[in-house]
Amino acid sequence: MSFGTGLSGLAAAAQDLDVIGNNVANSGTVGFKQSQIQFSDVYANSLSGAGSSQVGIGTRVAGVAQQFTQGNITATSNPLDVAINGGGFFRMDNNGTVTYTRNGQFQLNNAGYIVNAGGDKLTGYTMNGNGVLSTGAPADLNINTASLPPRMTSTVNAVLTLNAMDTAPTTSTFSPNDPTSYNNATTVSVFDSLGNSHNLQTYYVTNGAGAWKVYATSDGVPVGYTPPAAPVAVGTLNFSTSGTIASGSPMTLSVPVTGGAATPLAVSLNYTGTTQYGTAFSVNSLQQNGYTSGQLSGFNIGSDGTITGNYTNGQTGTLGQVVLANFTDPNGLQSVGNNQWVNTAASGTPLVGTPGSSSLGVLQSSATEDSNVDLTTELVDMITAQRNYQANAQTIKTEETNSQTLMNLR
Repeated sequence: MSFGTGLSGLAAAAQDLDVIGNNVANSGTVGFKQSQIQFSDVYANSLSGAGSSQVGIGTRVAGVAQQFTQGNITATSNPLDVAINGGGFFRMDNNGTVTYTRNGQFQLNNAGYIVNAGGDKLTGYTMNGNGVLSTGAPADLNINTASLPPRMTSTVNAVLTLNAMDTAPTTSTFSPNDPTSYNNATTVSVFDSLGNSHNLQTYYVTNGAGAWKVYATSDGVPVGYTPPAAPVAVGTLNFSTSGTIASGSPMTLSVPVTGGAATPLAVSLNYTGTTQYGTAFSVNSLQQNGYTSGQLSGFNIGSDGTITGNYTNGQTGTLGQVVLANFTDPNGLQSVGNNQWVNTAASGTPLVGTPGSSSLGVLQSSATEDSNVDLTTELVDMITAQRNYQANAQTIKTEETNSQTLMNLR
């Protein structure tokens, strides 16, 4: 029986060395999770019932459990490298076969899909035709590199401080070319339906009693009238005695444009927040909501998995969202190599959600998760496993010596 006991110990120690060797070999593998061998003792069935005289007949490997502890996070220069800080796995698709991984080293293929080194596609929520995230079933993430179409300006928000101490201009007839015919002026770029930029200038003329007429030109062309007709104001701002706007905002402008774009350009000029105080004229804010077309210049992945595109026109847009999956028992996952797992009945069904929700961790872009193998611990465990192997070999050697002694009895 001692031969069998020693042999079981040899086999167990050899498997222990295999597990440790695999851990050491993958100490540099991104997202790798170390394994730990688990042993159990073996006893023969006793016909005489339980008793304190039972002697074990060796050991066996009860299982090899992976340790899904967090690995260190290392910064990289690739914006498509993504690390998970917390629980969860990336959900990958290979022609309908779904796998899960902690290795976040991704790249774009020639079709615009985010893939790993093996060509498996990262999945998540994609944008529908209306530019809204489809948060139903996860799909393969594809980065849309098409140009961002222009947006026509429809609103200009101006927050000004007009000087209540100003008097009416010395020249009573307004002319954009005569600075003595107006008190103040502002300029903002607006965009037509083709994304062409136009300079919209507004001029402010006070009557010295809390009323300001507003005139406008677009690229030097008067808005609201055509010379040589007399200038016509596009509106009048009236202020209360406390300096706040009493009436006149917003104003609607019909801005003439050329170059094949839709004309005129309808713009709402909103002066909410504008005041008239006894201080110098100032422009506190002057913003419009249009922009020209833009090319995708890059993108980044946020902590919640949102993929945000950056365009050459200064705009940003959501391109999709990475999802994560977690399991009731991650140790029930089956490893299929390439640092990937598939779910089994033991692991339970995948719980899919956005990063940062429920038990799912958050993402860090331009970073990878290192292997969680502790080389110092593994080398010490290797020495222990080697000693166990030697000790079990010594057991067999001693049993062989005993057997030889018996054979030599006369």
